[in-house]
Amino acid sequence: MMDKHVFKSEPEEAGIRIDIYLAAKMGISRSFAQQLVKTGEVVINDKSVKPNHKIGSQDIIAVQLEVQDVLTVEAEALPLDVVYEDKDIIVVNKARGMVVHPAAGNPNGTLVNALLYHCRGELSGINGIIRPGIVHRLDKDTSGVMVAAKTDEAHRGLAAQIKSHTACRTYWALVHGNISEERGTVEAPIGRHPKDRIKMAVTFKHGREAVTHFSVLKRYGEYTWIECKLETGRTHQIRVHMAYIGHPVVNDPLYGYKKDRFPISGQALHSHCLDLVHPVTGTVMHFEAPAPTDFKACLQQAAAQSNNE
Repeated sequence: MMDKHVFKSEPEEAGIRIDIYLAAKMGISRSFAQQLVKTGEVVINDKSVKPNHKIGSQDIIAVQLEVQDVLTVEAEALPLDVVYEDKDIIVVNKARGMVVHPAAGNPNGTLVNALLYHCRGELSGINGIIRPGIVHRLDKDTSGVMVAAKTDEAHRGLAAQIKSHTACRTYWALVHGNISEERGTVEAPIGRHPKDRIKMAVTFKHGREAVTHFSVLKRYGEYTWIECKLETGRTHQIRVHMAYIGHPVVNDPLYGYKKDRFPISGQALHSHCLDLVHPVTGTVMHFEAPAPTDFKACLQQAAAQSNNE
């Protein structure tokens, strides 16, 4: 039995090595991706390639995996903060530090492992055995509310809302600097960083449209607590946009300052609210995840530093 994955590269992804591309797209290690390419399990536009091959724009990339090569994802009795659940969907408050789905070298302790246990295996199968039920993702070090699908019907409905951006996600972030405006919009295209292909960046050459609306919740001298709403859903969008306007997210290891000393592991970014239409019943729904302890601790530290100035 084979498990087939097919991807179509975007214009801004042109020039990325195939092993790096597959590692990011499939959640596998780069060495495993190289092995797949070497053994002929990967074809681009129906042709075999080498691991150092650089993909082009709108390439069709097909990956065939033997089932035994795919990670076996086991149910695990892990802590899971369930915000809402019915027979079609489940909404959770993901903990910071929890990876969403398994990958080579990281097969356990993920949100998927926890969901499989909690839902007794009743999750949508559209994304295969590694990512059952997963409609959208949060970065490992971003906490907060996210939704998963328990049925294929619900998955298709949620995916359509995510794609059309009718599902609204609202984030909280603590950023560097005192933002002068009460609210604003960052409209700048995002694509792969021209030199560091693991990172994203504002790029007007091959970037895709990206729009972030922000408003100030509170100022703390050299820091600002903001709320962000996304019109688009690009990878690392808030982190890239805030760094671009000179207000990087506190403790961001990729886009922020290297010497941040805040009591949080990873960026001070939290998915606070999720608004969507139930994919089966049509009910308008609103979900919230309160600020976690570590995010509150960052706000307290920023306030203390502001008071000492």
